[in-house]
Amino acid sequence: MAGQTNAAPVIIKRKKIVVGGGHHGGAWKVAYADFVTAMMAFFMLMWLLNATTEKQRKGIADYFNPTIPVSRISGGGDGAFGGDSVMTEDTLAQNGTGASNLYPSDSQKARGDSGTSSEAGAQNGRKGDEQEQRKVEKQLTALGGESMIMARLLRHVTTRITDEGLVIEVFDIEGKPLFDLNTAAPTDEARQIAALLTEVLAVTENQLSVDGYVHAYPVTLIHNPAWTLSSDRAQAFRTLLEGKGFTANRIARITGHSDRKPAVADPIALRNNRIELILLRNQP
Repeated sequence: MAGQTNAAPVIIKRKKIVVGGGHHGGAWKVAYADFVTAMMAFFMLMWLLNATTEKQRKGIADYFNPTIPVSRISGGGDGAFGGDSVMTEDTLAQNGTGASNLYPSDSQKARGDSGTSSEAGAQNGRKGDEQEQRKVEKQLTALGGESMIMARLLRHVTTRITDEGLVIEVFDIEGKPLFDLNTAAPTDEARQIAALLTEVLAVTENQLSVDGYVHAYPVTLIHNPAWTLSSDRAQAFRTLLEGKGFTANRIARITGHSDRKPAVADPIALRNNRIELILLRNQP
């Protein structure tokens, strides 16, 4: 039996040397890259919304719209029937490729891509109205840069396009009302704006509607002047326009709306005192 020894056991320690600080995980880098990409896309979207017109935005939306038909005048097929079927005579598809070959009546004849003549005329009329409306808007924008006086007057004016036509809204500003308090007597500010708008509206021949609005009055009043005042102010502004040279025959209607359609949430706000001039669309 071998003799025992008091020698300590030998322990071998292997130390792993890592160069570069080691690996701490990379998931956060992926998340950060996704965040930066999303923010870049968001700011690009905001830039596009600000830098493009309504028509350009519509074109971009149509480009990414997968439901746009292959052909606007047929079913999209390139065979013998051009996308139609043998049942065309029964279904009367009338999509512009033939519709009916046997004894076609006026209502069954192919109308083509542009539709009937009345529809085409209506579309041409709408395009013409839009051109006139854009012309007025550009004229107002151009006047705003001519002088400080024009810029001051145009603070009272905003425009928007509706189904009825181009709406030119002229409203009160704090300290610069269009009419004397609770009367239909126009201020000098209203007279200057009327002269400016008469000059701008001269570039079109569309008829004009003049609508008056006022802010709400307390319900404790025995006689609420809102209806009479809104009508009187619309009449007064019409008189101003005609006095500056606007053709009287182009006035289609004068309307007082009282306080029924406030422009802002607060019904008694000064902003609700306004005149709306609507450049009406031509009737087809």
